[in-house]
Amino acid sequence: MGKYRELCEKALEAFGGVENITYVTNCATRLRINYANKSKVDEEALKNLPGSAGLVPKPANKQYQIIIGPNVRDAYYEFLDVSGWKEGGVAPAGADDPIDDEPEKKDILWVLNKFGNFMTPIMMPVVPAMIVGGMILAFRNLLMNYFGMKFEGGTYWMVMAIFNGGFNFLPIYIGWQTADQLRIKPILGGMLGGILLSSYLPQVTDIFGIPVTQTSYGSTVLPVLLGCLFMAPIYKFWTRVIPEALSFFVVPILTMIIVVPVTLLLIGPFGTMLSGYIATFAQWITAKANWLAQPILSMLYPYMVMIGLDKGLAPIGIELLATLGYNSVTAPMGFVSNIAVGGSCLAVASEIKNDVEKRGMISSFGVTALCGVTEPAFYGGLLTKPIALAGTAIGAAVGGLIAGIVGLRTFVQGGCPGWLTLVFFIDTNGNAKYMFLAILVAAVTTVVSFVAAKVLLTITKKKEA
Repeated sequence: MGKYRELCEKALEAFGGVENITYVTNCATRLRINYANKSKVDEEALKNLPGSAGLVPKPANKQYQIIIGPNVRDAYYEFLDVSGWKEGGVAPAGADDPIDDEPEKKDILWVLNKFGNFMTPIMMPVVPAMIVGGMILAFRNLLMNYFGMKFEGGTYWMVMAIFNGGFNFLPIYIGWQTADQLRIKPILGGMLGGILLSSYLPQVTDIFGIPVTQTSYGSTVLPVLLGCLFMAPIYKFWTRVIPEALSFFVVPILTMIIVVPVTLLLIGPFGTMLSGYIATFAQWITAKANWLAQPILSMLYPYMVMIGLDKGLAPIGIELLATLGYNSVTAPMGFVSNIAVGGSCLAVASEIKNDVEKRGMISSFGVTALCGVTEPAFYGGLLTKPIALAGTAIGAAVGGLIAGIVGLRTFVQGGCPGWLTLVFFIDTNGNAKYMFLAILVAAVTTVVSFVAAKVLLTITKKKEA
């Protein structure tokens, strides 16, 4: 029996059975399940699932998000096994009953939610490759620069191959995931990414006499992502008009002979240009207003995580690294924010005196947040004592201010920034200057967020007595 089997069995029952489920996926810490008919869902049962850290209702998306933690992928596969739901499945015909649900309010929050829900399944599966590639290069630089270890011959090239595999081939990984998210054949998205990395591409100086802008697409995200967005309606058009007997062979060919030229002539160069503008803006922020921007961004980041917008920032971080060689905007704000959430969550745990099990659980959420995964701490700890969120904000503001003043920056892209990702701050020459600054920022943020939340909780407790 799997670790999450009981949770999954009770969740399936609470959703009214597999026939009332329209989609199942997961992000970094949450199991996301969409329903067809809300009247069949037992929300109270979902709030009390064994092994869950909380529940996030998303009525506009007809979805509930069950907070699991870093092992959410295990819960996802367990749920597939228990429910019989198949990956890529679709809603049963006629199952949707909009009468039971709240009408969608298409405001700015709706737009941000849609963006976050679109980007999360694209970026999250790619994060482990970036973490492996980045961490191994950072450790290599650290060991060579400070411990005199020599990486020579085959060992050196093996390390570089792992790093290269994690980053240089991002267009293939992103292309595959984007195509899958758009419900078209993932291999075509991966193929488009492969074409952008082809060794033959420098020879493509023109197409039908139209000059092709020469650029490098290695380690980029936006060109292939935009290319897949263009591909989706083309592919779906051909699937509608081509007879099924011929579609397997004909649809991919007709799709790619349209998408590839347009991508190389227009979309790819536009994506590269957009990346340049992002990098220029980041440089301006770092030089002129980072001391002001970082505290504000760090305080907002936990709420970006709530709606999944943090995954939408990942392409920006990747493009900054590819263009500038460092990320001084999105990575530091995530680093500071996550640690502030962890510190204030530990303060919430310290206030629990008579329930050892609950104190231990919330303490573990706080430690997990310090390491970079914040949803359990946010939903399972801080929202139980909302005043502690003010402590989070204070800690994030102070940490962000210091990070902005010292120009904190990372040289590796990866998910879940926190105490365990300090090596991301080691530069490509093995210099640990920014890692030591990151330790300072992290220590101050941890202490300030804990103390601020503790003081606010104590004051509130005295007022209620």
